[in-house]
Amino acid sequence: MRIAEHVDVLAPPAIVWEQVSDPSRVLDFFAGVTRWESVGGPRSGLGARYRMLMRVGSAEVGGLIEVVEFSPERDLAWHSVTGIDQRGRWRVRSRGECTRVELRIQFGAPGGLWGWVSEQFAAPIVRGNVRRTLSQLKRAVEHERVRAEAARRRAAAK
Repeated sequence: MRIAEHVDVLAPPAIVWEQVSDPSRVLDFFAGVTRWESVGGPRSGLGARYRMLMRVGSAEVGGLIEVVEFSPERDLAWHSVTGIDQRGRWRVRSRGECTRVELRIQFGAPGGLWGWVSEQFAAPIVRGNVRRTLSQLKRAVEHERVRAEAARRRAAAK
């Protein structure tokens, strides 16, 4: 199952990137994710590995993921190493005064027909999580932008 959603954020790509690329902030905005912890290798960036779980209905699904693409202020992609088959990608693109942020998630459940049924059940839940994630990310980033601008004004006034 493939899910892709996007949002335009009133902030430069650098501020958006600070949020999506910092593993210590993921649980602050990633809806449905109950665990995102480093499990070896670099803490962030290419090759970083995390144990990631997302609540889907009454179950927590996920597993070990590895960052396979890391282009600062552009792209961050991961693939599953163990657990449920999944891929994800953050795309960050400047669009004038805004930044377009896209989150893509692809997942598959093993088990033939029953796996397909599981995917159909999970898809609306995961899509809702992706939409809420982008909404919460937008709110966090725009708040950070306003805070940073206020700090600059205070510093300039001194």
